[in-house]
Amino acid sequence: MVDGAQTSPGALRDDKQKLRTRLLSLRAALDRGEHARLSGLITARLLSLPEFERARCVLAYLSFGSEFDTGEFVHTLQARGCALVLPRIDLAQRALTLHRVTDPEADTLPGVWGIREPDPEHCLSADRADIDAVLVPGVAFTAAGGRLGYGGGFYDRLLRGWPRRVPLIGAAFELQVVDDLPLGPEDEPIDTVVTEAGVYRRAGP
Repeated sequence: MVDGAQTSPGALRDDKQKLRTRLLSLRAALDRGEHARLSGLITARLLSLPEFERARCVLAYLSFGSEFDTGEFVHTLQARGCALVLPRIDLAQRALTLHRVTDPEADTLPGVWGIREPDPEHCLSADRADIDAVLVPGVAFTAAGGRLGYGGGFYDRLLRGWPRRVPLIGAAFELQVVDDLPLGPEDEPIDTVVTEAGVYRRAGP
C-alpha cells in the first residue's frame, strides 16, 4: 500500500487512475457467460455471510456496466424480508443520499452516469442508523480490506460519517483483488471482500 502522506496528491491520483484503467479493462473483457457464472458464485457467497443472513436492513447498490451483477443478491434479500436501501448521487453536495426501495425496477431511474438510482419522488429517505450491513462497490480491493473506488470519493465520505459500526462488505471478481493499492488517508477500508474464489476478512478492529 502506498502511504498517501509520502506521495504527492498528483502522483497518488495518477497511480489510482492507471490501476482503475487496467482493472476496468480486465473486468470488461469477461464474456457474458463467464460474467454471469462468476456473479452467481459471488452472490451465493454473499448471501451465506452471517452479516447478511441476520440483517434486517441492507444498503446495497444496483450494478452498472461490467460490475458483478447485484440483481439476484438484492432480490433474495427482499424475499427474505430484508429492507433494501439504495444510494442516490447528489452531485451538488458531492454526497450520497439514501432511500428505502420497495421495487428496484419501478422505484428507480437512470441517474448520474446512467446508474439506476432511487426516484426521490417515490422513495422515502433512509436513516443510516437503521442499516445493519453495507455492500460497497469498488474497482479494486486487497485481502486486507483496502478499497479503490471510482474516483468520486462518494462512498469514502459516506462511510466516514457513519453513526455506528456496521459491516462493510465489498463484492468483486477475483481479478479485482490485488496485493497493494495506492491509497491515501481519506480512503476508507472495508471489513470483508467476497469473490467467486473466496472470502477475505480484514484482521483487527
